[in-house]
Amino acid sequence: MKSAVLLVAVVLGMLVEVPAGHAAGCAKSTQVYQDPPSWAQKLIDPSRIWLLTKGSGQTVAVIGAGVDGGNPQFGRDQVLPSDDLVSRPGGVPDCDGRGTFAAGIIGAQPSPDTTFVGIAPGVKLLPIRYTAGSGDTSGGNPGQLATAITQAVHAGAGTILVDVPTTVDSPALDDAVGAAIAAGSVIVSPAVGTQGSTFPTALPGVLSVGAADRNGAAVQAEAGDYIDIAAPGADLVSTAAGGYGHVWPVKDSAAAAAYVAATVALLRAYQPKATPAQIVNRLTLTASRAPGGGRDPKLGWGIVDAYTAVTSQLPLTAPGPDAAPAAKAPPTLVPAAAPAQPPLNALVGGLALGGVGLAALAGLITVTIRRGRERRWRVSP
Repeated sequence: MKSAVLLVAVVLGMLVEVPAGHAAGCAKSTQVYQDPPSWAQKLIDPSRIWLLTKGSGQTVAVIGAGVDGGNPQFGRDQVLPSDDLVSRPGGVPDCDGRGTFAAGIIGAQPSPDTTFVGIAPGVKLLPIRYTAGSGDTSGGNPGQLATAITQAVHAGAGTILVDVPTTVDSPALDDAVGAAIAAGSVIVSPAVGTQGSTFPTALPGVLSVGAADRNGAAVQAEAGDYIDIAAPGADLVSTAAGGYGHVWPVKDSAAAAAYVAATVALLRAYQPKATPAQIVNRLTLTASRAPGGGRDPKLGWGIVDAYTAVTSQLPLTAPGPDAAPAAKAPPTLVPAAAPAQPPLNALVGGLALGGVGLAALAGLITVTIRRGRERRWRVSP
């Protein structure tokens, strides 16, 4: 038995051997995950949603430090050619490793070699590199990020995951975000700041994501009334850069946004007419609330519930231009099976008509009695 286990370990080691061209100091895979599905995967439970949609026809842009599309858990032509705004560190597609990790959470294919699988394996993945990754100490260039968002829209990405937000805002970034949302794209951005807000996470209209551990406690330091929803951000597993393998357990608040981006893609595939505002509204209304049901400054309206978000019978009515964003108001869920309540105006109108009818009947009775008295009518015994 021990020899068989050793043989399996040797074979797996050969499977995840780092390619010769992979640069020293870059992220690399070391082993294949074969443990039971992680708590995060059990929480999302995408297999239930796959009966309805796997996200086919949707393109998810992953904006950050790149994605290694060479990991075999990505399907053939699933990872589109990378659009790089900065050079590749070491000449590799993802030296940092975070982009491949996020992309795996979104779209990794089922494999007999591992229990890990992505949430929306039917999507296309579009990597756009605007920063060198963890070695970049500039905090992210907002101008380059604005260009990356614009390119994602032009490439047809209905869901845009900003895997690496910036620590500074700019008019160009504000304009790019506004234009992307107006064009119909949903921008998903994690709260990863250590001493303040990050961008575009804190910008209006962006689906801002906090991170939680398996106990429901917040993982990240960033907080604010702009955070809409939360997702798993600790003890995670996903695809690794630099070969066929995985990394775990990972604690990364940015990875939480990948779970939400995947849910957005599934929702867009199943509800293709939904607008960005309607999608944000649906996700926040169906999130799993913390005790008390209020909004948490780090976790927003609660943990994403992908299955309920996709399948719930909620109206797709966008708020008016002068109304506050739906996600910012205290949400109230009405069970799908509950009977529809009549509109207030119809109810008032019905009562009014009923009152008029009763008044007319009373008048008719009065006239009849008066005439009967005049003609000395008597009731028959």
